[in-house]
Amino acid sequence: MNAEQQTAEQVHHGSTSEKHAQGRNSDEGKKQEQASEAQRKRKRVLLVFTVVLVAAGLGGVMYWLHARHYEDTDDAQIDGNLSPIGTRIDGTVVRVYVQNNQMVKVGDPLVDLDPHDNQVRVDQAQAQLAQAKSGLAGERPNIPITEVDNSTNILSARADVASGEAAVAAAERDRDQAEAQVVQQEAADARAQSDLQRYTILAVKQEISKSDFDQYNSNAKQQAANLQAMKAAVLAAARTVDQRKAQLDQARSKLIQNEKNASPQLSIRHASVEQQMANLQTAESQLEQAQLNLSYTKILAPVSGVVMKRFAQVGARVTAGQQLLTISEVGDLWVTANFKETQLLHMRPGQHATIHVDSLDRDFTGSLDTIGGATGSIASTLPAENATGNYVKVVQRIPVRIKLDPNQDGLDRLRPGMSVEPEVHVD
Repeated sequence: MNAEQQTAEQVHHGSTSEKHAQGRNSDEGKKQEQASEAQRKRKRVLLVFTVVLVAAGLGGVMYWLHARHYEDTDDAQIDGNLSPIGTRIDGTVVRVYVQNNQMVKVGDPLVDLDPHDNQVRVDQAQAQLAQAKSGLAGERPNIPITEVDNSTNILSARADVASGEAAVAAAERDRDQAEAQVVQQEAADARAQSDLQRYTILAVKQEISKSDFDQYNSNAKQQAANLQAMKAAVLAAARTVDQRKAQLDQARSKLIQNEKNASPQLSIRHASVEQQMANLQTAESQLEQAQLNLSYTKILAPVSGVVMKRFAQVGARVTAGQQLLTISEVGDLWVTANFKETQLLHMRPGQHATIHVDSLDRDFTGSLDTIGGATGSIASTLPAENATGNYVKVVQRIPVRIKLDPNQDGLDRLRPGMSVEPEVHVD
């Protein structure tokens, strides 16, 4: 090996040694850089962890502060009145004015039923009413007529009684007078008979003339005949008294009958008038019912809202009480929120509430209206029976009604059944 080659090898070995030294220095630098980077990463992780921990602490404190003043639930929905619209009478549907999802106002026509049958009933009721009015008009005058007749009959009967009493008194006077005349005539007859006996003896002795005897004889016969006539007159006068008394008794009986019958006859007339008045009221009621049934053939919207569940079809035969459609009263809505019983401690009517509507992704304001009277389990159709020995305590929920504040944008888009998340400020 020559000197140049040795020199070249030395140079080559020197450069190789320098390269190895530089490599070792580079590796050490990289390790230091990696250590520094790892340290910086640990600091950043620690910082992030510290920030997260502080943030979580602040969030927990804020949530605790928030939870002290607010109660919320996701078991809630929009509620409203669903008014079922039915028919009050039997009939046939001849026209339907609405469709499902159609908005209607109070008084808008919904369904028409065939009115002809009910119109006939109205006409019949009107005829019966006219007949009842005529009957009442014909019966009412009978009351004053009966009153006048009763008064006249009583007065006439009293006059007949007075006349009968006067006739009896006159007949008795005539009888008494006849009896007195009989007594007088008996005395005259006794005197005439006595004279006849005396003059008969004298005539036998021929102490008086035959003409005088005939005169006394004729006078005795005449007085006897007069006595018989007077006695007959007494008997006739007595029969007349009896006849007049019988007539008086008849007049008195008639007076008693008229006085007793006056009040019942008047009561009968009043009863007849009252019966006619009752018939009139019945006819009026029947006419009113017939007119109502005729008006029921036109079914109008009793409330405003959106039509749903329309069952009415033209030509269908419907019966009284059958549901034809339903109106959802979207203008009068509220929120029913089923809060846990443990959330009701500080809830009071009037507290402010915020309602988040899921379908609209927006918030509405309202206020707590009322708290339900029982839990949902008690109000259910089949309430739980806890006295079976396997009782498990479950936190119950009570429905709370929240009314929405009026005049908010978007209220017209709310519908019953929408899911909401209310939050009540209980402080």
